[in-house]
Order: sequence, then C-alpha cells, then structure tokens
Amino acid sequence: MPFNLFRKKKHPEQETPAVPPQEEPAQPTEETVEAPAVPAKEPPQEIAQLIQEAPQEPAPAPTEQKPEATQPPIEQKTAVPEPPSKTYLKAMPLRELSDLEGIKTEVKNGNIIILRVTPLAGKSIEDVKTAVNDLYQFAESIGGDIARLGEERVVICPKTIRIWREKSPAPVGKSEPLPATA
Repeated sequence: MPFNLFRKKKHPEQETPAVPPQEEPAQPTEETVEAPAVPAKEPPQEIAQLIQEAPQEPAPAPTEQKPEATQPPIEQKTAVPEPPSKTYLKAMPLRELSDLEGIKTEVKNGNIIILRVTPLAGKSIEDVKTAVNDLYQFAESIGGDIARLGEERVVICPKTIRIWREKSPAPVGKSEPLPATA
C-alpha cells in the first residue's frame, strides 16, 4: 500500500465542525474565500450560542467581484544590467582588426583585457594605430579605462575598474601638466 500524504483519515471524534469558534469575526478582505458547504448538522450548544452572539455583517453577494483595475498596478522594473558576479583578467593577442569585436564584448561583460599588439604590429603599424584608437573611443564611450603597458601591450578595463597612473615628480622650476598615461 503506497504512502499518501494527501489522503485524510476519517476519525469518529472529528464529528465537530472543522472551523474553530472565533470570538470576534475577522474583517472581510478581498482575499476572503468561503468554505465549501458542509451538510447541516446540529452544532454543539457552545458553538451555536457564539454564532448567535456574534454581530452579523452582511456578506458580499457571490457575483459581486471587484474589477482588477482597482488593484494597484504591479511595478515593472526596467532591465538594468547587473554587474558581473566575477571579473576576470584575460590576456589576448590582437592578430587582426576583426578581433576587436571579441575584445569589446569581453570588456562589456566586465572583464579586464591585457591586449598584446605585437602580432598585428608585425603585419601593419597603421592597423595597430587604428585598433588602439578604436579601443580608446570604445573605452571612453562605456566609461571604462585604457592604458599602455610597455611597448607591446594595452590594458582595457570596464566601467567598474580604474587604472592607477603613477605621476612622476615635476622637475624643479617647471609647472607643466603631467601625461595621463603610463
């Protein structure tokens, strides 16, 4: 015989109504659900007396339902991209200009990219300049950061990451602004 959690056992001592008596009736709400009709039995004297003493409120008609328009509208949140749960530091080579889209996607996903430009520089210096200018404009447009790391590498960061730039001390007697890139 299989075990069934949903089957109710009938006990002879459950002859009394399933609803316990209430001293004060609850205020009706929109979510009030009426219990199904139970065959009429003579309630015990205590329950019958409590029912008679309770103040009677008119019950709403069963066909009377409030339209859904009276309920407050559910606020829909606009889709705000959540920050990534983890940020990765990835090293990638730049072999062709077509690699830029993959690099931009990685930065948009919140990853930091260290880009080695030497493979493309071996083919065309003009393509390297074009790629670096494109990545610079991209970093500016998303609020990210970009900087050169030595002669052959560039680091591109998402909006949540800033690159620290060391400022060298100004020579005595000169008050020129310092360059922003390392």
